[in-house]
Amino acid sequence: MASGTEATPTTALFQNDSGQLPLDTRRALVQLLSGPALDGRRHAKLWPVLLRDELAIRRQLAELFLELVIDRDTQVAFTRQADTGDLEAPLLLRRAQLTFIDSVLVLYLRHRLTQADAHGERAVVAIDEIEENLALYEKAASTDRAGFNKRIHASVEKIKKHNILQKIRASDDRYEISPTLKLLFSAEEIATLTQLYQRMAAGDLGKQPDGSAEDDAAKGEGA
Repeated sequence: MASGTEATPTTALFQNDSGQLPLDTRRALVQLLSGPALDGRRHAKLWPVLLRDELAIRRQLAELFLELVIDRDTQVAFTRQADTGDLEAPLLLRRAQLTFIDSVLVLYLRHRLTQADAHGERAVVAIDEIEENLALYEKAASTDRAGFNKRIHASVEKIKKHNILQKIRASDDRYEISPTLKLLFSAEEIATLTQLYQRMAAGDLGKQPDGSAEDDAAKGEGA
């Protein structure tokens, strides 16, 4: 159970320091704010600190209209904008706009992560696997094979910057999928995207139920 332990003001870490959190707790808070997540495997020293001082960290995040999301099973935590209802709260976190190829890639990675979890394995994927599995959406992307693969590689680089794909050492084209991805999209969102892209792959590129064009509907926002 989180203790919410806080240091006394006499434990200043630097000149004019008015903070009350211990050094390791501040490090955990900074990792959460810099994002995209605090991963217990990659941040082994910070994970127990987060659990120990969860209450204090939640308080600090609430001051910024943010909330803490923790998955203790996968040892992943991240922040998201708090649901403030009708309150006009400033937004601290930016949301990344996903192109069609970005969202198809994320959907594929999310499914691979689910499969790996079911078998108790690490979710590892290679570039050629990504290209092969996304090939059925080439027609929907309105480009040739070379152009399509170029856009796939650009999307991979974009996803890497968000640490959703982490390069495996001693490998030029193999990546591990971060368990953070499992928390970013609900089951309902995954089901909706899956249905949409299945229709695209089948050549059904008409209007969406909401009346928007297919290309527009394929663009969403991700954390």
